[in-house]
Amino acid sequence: MRKPRVLPLAITVVATAVLLFGGFAMYKQFAVAAPLTEKLEAMPGVLEASKPEIGQKEMNVKLQLSNDANLRELYGEASKEASNAAGSRKVTLEVAGDSDKALEQLWYSAMFDVAEAMETKAYSDIPEAMNKAVAGSEGVTAVTEMDESNVYITIRSEQASKYIVLPRIANKLEVW
Repeated sequence: MRKPRVLPLAITVVATAVLLFGGFAMYKQFAVAAPLTEKLEAMPGVLEASKPEIGQKEMNVKLQLSNDANLRELYGEASKEASNAAGSRKVTLEVAGDSDKALEQLWYSAMFDVAEAMETKAYSDIPEAMNKAVAGSEGVTAVTEMDESNVYITIRSEQASKYIVLPRIANKLEVW
């Protein structure tokens, strides 16, 4: 019986692994990530879309929004595009604006009331809490919107904006 030659066998194994894993990496980059990034950056209100982080079961996308972006519409469109590209993976979108200390402070002052409204599912209390938080600040506005899956809060001043997306969790029926 012939003795197998180690060097050609090792080269064949390495070349096969490079082709398989390199091909998958190139597929993720050129067939999924790059087209998705281009579509997201073409949306009005998106300044920058980071390269999606694609895992086995989830895909994370980060968006940098302009100060005049409509958060609810943009989030819905971006979620739809990302879901189409992700296939069966769970999609997580992170949105950010150019926030400043004043807007962060306003958000922290309203956070308790907003968290309480979210916990008790009294969503109609959220606009009131946000309007109360920005009442003393000149040139600052708060916009609250909602759809079937999220609550969207936008706090804007003349030079900065803060975007918050809070997921709504549906009531679960329990068996007594």
